[in-house]
Amino acid sequence: MEEDDIFEDEMMMDANTASAIDDMGKDDFHDPTSGQIVQFVREKYNKAETARNLDEERWIQAYRNYRGIYGPDVQFTSTERSKVFVKVTKTKVLAAYGQIAEVLFGGNKFPITIDPTTLPEGVEEVVSFETNPEQQKANEGVGELLPGETYQEFRERLAGSAESLAPVEDKLKPGPAKTPSSPQIFPAEIAAKKMEKKIHDQLEESHAKKHLRAAALECALFGTGIMKGPFAIDKEYPNWSEEGEYSPVFKTIPQTTSVSIWNFYPDPDAATMEEAEYVVERHKMSRSQVRALKNRPYFRENAIDHALALGESYNKEWWEHIMEDNTEQDHADRFEVLEFWGFVDTDIIKDQGVDIPSELKDSEQVSMNVWVCNGQVLRLVMNPFTPAYIPYFAAPYEMNPYSIFGIGIAENMDDTQTLMNGFMRMAVDNAALSGNLLIEIDETNLVPGQDLSVYPGKVFRRQGGAPGQAIFGTKFPNVSNENMQMFDKARVLADESTGFPSFAHGQTGVSGVGRTASGISMLMSAANGSIRNVVKNIDDYLLAPLGKAFFNFNMQFDFDDEIKGDLEVKARGTESLMANEVRSQRLMQFLQVVQNPALAPFARMDYIVREIAKSMDLDPDKVGNNMAEAAVQAEILKQFQAENPPEPQPGVPGAPQQGGPQGAPAGAQVQDTQGSGGGTIGTGTAPQPGEQGFSGNTGGEPPMQ
Repeated sequence: MEEDDIFEDEMMMDANTASAIDDMGKDDFHDPTSGQIVQFVREKYNKAETARNLDEERWIQAYRNYRGIYGPDVQFTSTERSKVFVKVTKTKVLAAYGQIAEVLFGGNKFPITIDPTTLPEGVEEVVSFETNPEQQKANEGVGELLPGETYQEFRERLAGSAESLAPVEDKLKPGPAKTPSSPQIFPAEIAAKKMEKKIHDQLEESHAKKHLRAAALECALFGTGIMKGPFAIDKEYPNWSEEGEYSPVFKTIPQTTSVSIWNFYPDPDAATMEEAEYVVERHKMSRSQVRALKNRPYFRENAIDHALALGESYNKEWWEHIMEDNTEQDHADRFEVLEFWGFVDTDIIKDQGVDIPSELKDSEQVSMNVWVCNGQVLRLVMNPFTPAYIPYFAAPYEMNPYSIFGIGIAENMDDTQTLMNGFMRMAVDNAALSGNLLIEIDETNLVPGQDLSVYPGKVFRRQGGAPGQAIFGTKFPNVSNENMQMFDKARVLADESTGFPSFAHGQTGVSGVGRTASGISMLMSAANGSIRNVVKNIDDYLLAPLGKAFFNFNMQFDFDDEIKGDLEVKARGTESLMANEVRSQRLMQFLQVVQNPALAPFARMDYIVREIAKSMDLDPDKVGNNMAEAAVQAEILKQFQAENPPEPQPGVPGAPQQGGPQGAPAGAQVQDTQGSGGGTIGTGTAPQPGEQGFSGNTGGEPPMQ
């Protein structure tokens, strides 16, 4: 997403309890309260910028290899004619990016799930109720509530299932079912799935997949992918009135966005985001983008006007010149805006006139969000998240245990890329030499003054009587095959250094074990080992924290009791590596095993059916029935029939009326299909010849059958 789109949509939560700095006076040219905080943010930014210089050099080298550009450290000799660059790095980076995207988004749902904890607190893990009336009588006197517990407290432990279970509330018992006729309901799991569905809807609404793909590309290329959020935005939905006028509908939703690694300046002393004290994000904003900040909460309008009046202040970094192929212009018609998230000393915040909540007044530092531009504090507000956290998530492609920034594919194959380029240049130069003859001419045997250029049909005049040959052709040795063998060896080393084999991205000419279907399947399975580690890093450092952030956002700002409970977030990216076909086959095999009547009582058929539907990319809630919900509906129907019995009929007590103009004649049975009136006279079949009772028998022996 373009940065202007992000800033038009992104809006922080407008919490009533937020503490922010007051705006400066409209006619003031000096903001005495902002000097100390501006210096504080600048110092943190400069420290992070200096600390990541070596990382920037790594990223620039990776970018050059990806683009196929030689750096200034590569010097060509006077004899080298070819400057070819073989972009194998680009092939492998895009292949790794594609495989990560396929693993994460190959299914029909975002790879984040919400599950109840192993022992959920405050919400019941499982409840059951008896549907057999005789068993209900046998269980009378067994308490349904905990000691000292009221029904209201029990309803609270049902979480989001309280309303749906209200018809059978008096029959519910905590814990698993004790009889086969008792269906089980899992309130903790139901609340978890409702929260999961809500988070998935929020991710789809905010186009999180698109931003996550951008982060995945930088993760493969530079070694680190970064996401930010969630922040509340007002999303516009197109709508037209009956008169044809455009009247859009705005809905507040949480949104997450990707952050380029070049604009990300974390605490240099932290090895993970959990250890980071602060993060500074550098924005390159136009005048209209800075002016649009006035529409967002807690931004100081007068301070923004003063920053705009001071003019554009964006100075390009050294790496920007390289990436833009422009080394002449240092200044850009943009504003440099620094966004700070992190801890600030309480004494500094008090000097800014910010009201610190009473529960934090004794703290030595508080978490703040500060925006700075042209020496002006555009925004200073306390971190609105509870618990306070820095809303940035950095996922490494390959772990660097001593830095937030990881190692990508381009860096791993830097040396082998250099070797491949060198051998390819040598092969091309040698092929150019060996493709033509080296011509040697003895001018003493030729008539002087002739043109020595060579072309088809050229005639050279010799001196009369001169002995020997005057023109000789020498063929230069062709050693390009040896160079290409070294090129192929370097390519194999690139496969090993990256852990991403060439056959995984479509290289032809595979020999050996890869010539058979089972062989290539075995190789692909082995190749998945490296990408599995990458996806696990994305699960642990990006998807799981991002899902937890959305979970905390909903728990803090969404007051829907049906989605609350003792829940935990799990990232399921690595599970996508096992193909759905394999999972479906295993489930079907297990289903065949439990068809044995002796094993059937040990299997949860509803769970097996739901998992089979998931493996087929089907929504289990739409294609399958919930056995517990069906039992609840049956109980509701029984209560309805008990409260509304059928009207008694005249005649036989408790029997429906059989006479009357619309009914069957008295004494007749409606289900009589033989016309005998329910009796046995005249029923049966006629005797056959030879059988007893057949009138044509002669009295002799019955005929042979």
